[in-house]
Amino acid sequence: MSSNSKASPADIMPLAKVMARLRDPDTGCPWDVEQDFASIAPYTIEEAYEVADAIERDDMAALRDELGDLLLQVAFHSRMAEQAGHFTLQEVIDGITEKMIRRHPHVFGEGTGRTDGHAQWEAIKAAERAEKEPDPSALAGVAIALPALLRAEKLQKRAARTGFDWPDIGGVIDKIEEELDEVQAATTQAEREEEVGDLLFAVVNLARHLKVDPEVALRAANGKFDKRFRIMEGLAGEDFPTLPLDEKEGLWQQAKRQLRQA
Repeated sequence: MSSNSKASPADIMPLAKVMARLRDPDTGCPWDVEQDFASIAPYTIEEAYEVADAIERDDMAALRDELGDLLLQVAFHSRMAEQAGHFTLQEVIDGITEKMIRRHPHVFGEGTGRTDGHAQWEAIKAAERAEKEPDPSALAGVAIALPALLRAEKLQKRAARTGFDWPDIGGVIDKIEEELDEVQAATTQAEREEEVGDLLFAVVNLARHLKVDPEVALRAANGKFDKRFRIMEGLAGEDFPTLPLDEKEGLWQQAKRQLRQA
């Protein structure tokens, strides 16, 4: 913590006061004043990804900053809600505090001490959903706005809890091959889009059965491609775009070897 910081690190109220000033209709920042929940939501999602990026890079200084940016999003949404008469930042804090205590009876209650906390968490969540959601489906509450890979995984996990799942990985692989054949057989752009979606959904199912996080796996693949491609560009120089494909393939293999030896 910086030596000139005067507020307690657990005190969010100074930030709330800053947000109130920024949102003041008469003396606030025009940009902040004109925002609404929908316009700020993309920034909230972006900040969450930047937190994940700092963690991926093991950059604690960046993580501190990005967590601050994410906390600002909480303060921003809460201030807009308070101005509209919906709820306050304090209610947000109280609500999540109560929820964490309620969902950990083995820690805060008279439970049996150390137990399967995750299973208990899911059971309590399911009971809470049953109380407040009119939708009786096992898929209720899986947010539509989630990243597609994450939502696919969550939908599959929910369905699996009802017994609707492949009994072994062989069925999943067969399904991927079936979906790939349907992609190749598609004749219109609409059909291709649908079949590629089905193929991606099946690949997420494979990742789930292998206990691989598809988002983490794809992020790693993206990083690997980024490194290899940059090496290719460095080896070829300014001529890279004009090289024939077979020479680019040779550079690709060279980049792979270079990274393996690093």
